[in-house]
Amino acid sequence: MSAIMIAYDLNSPGQNYSELHKKIKAYGTWAHLLESTWIVSGAGLTPEGVYADLKTSLDDGDHIFTVDITNSARQGWLPKTKWDWIRKNV
Repeated sequence: MSAIMIAYDLNSPGQNYSELHKKIKAYGTWAHLLESTWIVSGAGLTPEGVYADLKTSLDDGDHIFTVDITNSARQGWLPKTKWDWIRKNV
C-alpha cells in the first residue's frame, strides 16, 4: 500500500476547497494533517496519478505537490490521533 502526501496552495480569490477535498476523501483512507496538507493511502497510488486526478480541480494560479512517503522517516508535532493514523497507514 502506498502513502502519498498532498500539499497545495489555492491562490485564486474565492477559491472553493470543497471539490478538491471531496476528491481527496474519495481515496478512502486519508488524513487531513494541516490546513493544506493531506495524506492518502491505498494500493496502486502514485504521486503522478494523484496529481493528475487532483489537478483538474485546481485553477492555473494554484500550486500542488505530491510525494510518496511510504515507509519514510518522519518527525513533527501533531496531535496523537494524526500520529496514530500515520503509524497505521504509512
